[in-house]
Amino acid sequence: AYQTLNATLLRSFSLGFGVDPELRINVFDELKLGESYAGVFQVQGFHNESRAFLFQDSWRNVRVKEDVAEVMLQKLRDKTEFTVLVTLKQERLNSGVLLSIHYAEHRYLELESSGQRNEIRLHYRTRGQRQHTEGFPYSLADDRWHKLSVAVSVSHVVLHVDCNRIYERVIENPSMDIPSDTTIWLGQRNQAHGYFKGIMQDVQLVVMPQGYISQCPDLNRTCPTCNDFHGLVQKIMELQDVLAKTSSKLSRAEEKMQGLDGCYCERSCSMNGELYREDEGWTDGCRNCSCYNGTVQCETILCPPPQCPPDSAPAYVPGTCCKECQPVCLFRGRVYVEGDLKSVRDSSGNCLLFECQHSMQRVENAPCPELTCPESEHITLTDRCCKVCRGHHFCVEGHSPSCVENSECVNLEAGSCCSCKDGYRALRDDSAYCGDIDECAEGKHYCRENTMCVNTPGSFMCICHTGYIRIDDYSCTERDECTTGLHSCDENAICYVGNGTVCRALCDGLCQNGGSCVNPDTCICQQGFTGKRCETDIDECTDGFVECDSRAICVNLPGWYHCECRDGYHDNGMFSANGESCEDIDECATERHSCANDTVCFNVDGGYDCRCPHGKNCTGDCNHDNKHKHNGQIWVLDNDRCSVCSCQSGLVMCRRMVCDCESTTADLFCCPECNPGLSSQCLHQNRLITYSSGDTWVENCQQCQCMSGEVDCWPMSCPPVVDCEFTQVPEGQCCPRCITDPCQADTVRNDITKTCVDENGLTRFSGAAWTKHRTECTLCQCKVRQRGSWEYTHTDKWEPDKDRHFQKGV
Repeated sequence: AYQTLNATLLRSFSLGFGVDPELRINVFDELKLGESYAGVFQVQGFHNESRAFLFQDSWRNVRVKEDVAEVMLQKLRDKTEFTVLVTLKQERLNSGVLLSIHYAEHRYLELESSGQRNEIRLHYRTRGQRQHTEGFPYSLADDRWHKLSVAVSVSHVVLHVDCNRIYERVIENPSMDIPSDTTIWLGQRNQAHGYFKGIMQDVQLVVMPQGYISQCPDLNRTCPTCNDFHGLVQKIMELQDVLAKTSSKLSRAEEKMQGLDGCYCERSCSMNGELYREDEGWTDGCRNCSCYNGTVQCETILCPPPQCPPDSAPAYVPGTCCKECQPVCLFRGRVYVEGDLKSVRDSSGNCLLFECQHSMQRVENAPCPELTCPESEHITLTDRCCKVCRGHHFCVEGHSPSCVENSECVNLEAGSCCSCKDGYRALRDDSAYCGDIDECAEGKHYCRENTMCVNTPGSFMCICHTGYIRIDDYSCTERDECTTGLHSCDENAICYVGNGTVCRALCDGLCQNGGSCVNPDTCICQQGFTGKRCETDIDECTDGFVECDSRAICVNLPGWYHCECRDGYHDNGMFSANGESCEDIDECATERHSCANDTVCFNVDGGYDCRCPHGKNCTGDCNHDNKHKHNGQIWVLDNDRCSVCSCQSGLVMCRRMVCDCESTTADLFCCPECNPGLSSQCLHQNRLITYSSGDTWVENCQQCQCMSGEVDCWPMSCPPVVDCEFTQVPEGQCCPRCITDPCQADTVRNDITKTCVDENGLTRFSGAAWTKHRTECTLCQCKVRQRGSWEYTHTDKWEPDKDRHFQKGV
């Protein structure tokens, strides 16, 4: 017996910290990954001489064989405590699945890392047979090595990254009642989606509580051992060696850089034949422009009404967009601005011409040309002494206002004016400057079914959806491969929709956003969507279905909407559906303003002003993120390279970067819709619809987006349901609604006749919340669950990661 015990202990410790081999599933070993999987290559691992695998390409098929999968699932089936362990190095911005265990569309356990939204997701199926997703905000896809551990214990989940506890939550109990024929995938969800790109090693499933200890054994003890001390000494020696080598390389690099001290490289911009430097700003007509990363970015100037003194009046000056105060002349009871002409007749009938030059000055008349038209066609003008013929071409003379940007001169009977070209609207009241009208966004186009509207300068185009052919400029029809001969049937076969044995409705797979095909070419749409293929989200905000409070703005969501507090307001905690609970934020009292030190913050409803004290000459500069910004300065946010901010008289204004897909330097990360390559397109989950980069859609209550060839999906956001006792998620919909019948309710809000007992044996009423003893970062709540049971609901417990910024729970 003693020898048997020794053998058991030796076997356990050889596997690592006492984990029984019957409780550990090494996915790499079960897959025999090193043998023959296209798109997967063995590479150097995290530690020297360790084995890892590089996952590339998008045609992989890394799936566990059915007999091996059944053996693996036997260890997981009906278990309530398990841990997923992965050591990985994920490519930047990649959104991929690490491990997926699913049957048909039911995901029993799936671990996903989204580099697009900086999120780790755990997908599972609950005991109530509902699909659920837990999202943990964390940036894992940064092209660095990380140790990841997700430990589930009944209704408790703990997330560790690099042996640091990041999140701790209470979740709905996962169901491990896994049926037979369930598939297990590594590095992908299926053959079409969720491709992980990067390196993975040590992918394991440990069927035991606190399985993360096998990955991070130091978490299981508080005092260092002798082995820890010797290891630390060895690490210090290795670091000293690395420091010596790095110092040598740095010295050589400094020598090479001495010759570059006089050089400075930056990306410049070119516009209208002019060259501009990085971060340089300039005015182009009625637009403020700047150069960023070699790309010109412009936005329309908003002209404030000028406050002119009594001896001046606002008027346009050539070369400027906004009116400026100009001297005026008072002549015969009327006011004229600088440069205005006025003709008058003296007592003898002679014509005298005057011009406003600080005062009305006499101008010598030039001889009048002889007119060739009959006297009945002569026209007398107020700004000249010479008459002209009816139909005179004033635009050729150049006396009309300068029609500058997307504007053209139009002749009138007694003068001329500027008029915007088709497809443009006036940026100022004399139409000298005009901006493009986005016909697609404003619904001012003629694109019909099966097309997508694309805005162009001054116009628009109707692009056929994938699988359709053009009829005319505004409409497309389905492509009939059988009629056109664009099929791969044998010459002795008949082209037919279906395989000859199993036939389907013609719209099968093409009904979008959760729509159902009920008859050939007939889709039934979920609430909030419309169109032949349910491809169009109903915008309840613009269609007038919703009326939000003046302090809130209507935000359209896929299939739904909600009223969100405007900038400068926040909800007071009552969460009124129409936004009545929004109240003003006192930016001055809360120090959420950007006023520089030489100005005084003054709170106003929905915002604030930076006012200059009487007698002082203020700079108009701003403070933003503890950095000083000059008045008029434009910069890009450090944590969001797609947002541009500017300082305007003490106020910081930020907006998303404007995408100009005609520019060759467009940032495809911020503007994925500008990527024209076929490699940037994505395939819908049904594998029949193709999306371009930047497109979004809804599938199974998840919002999905195509990002440079990769599909990323996350749970669809729903507006808060308030002021109702009972809620229900109607069949075929994703978001809860208020109902009055408690028998039909999915959830009951705080029934105080119910109680639960906390960890100390105290009775708590439903809805009560308290801080767990000795864990000040964990909040517990007595909350109803289905089938009459009750549970504690903990908020996230977050802890600082020693090697990264803090990651805070939602």
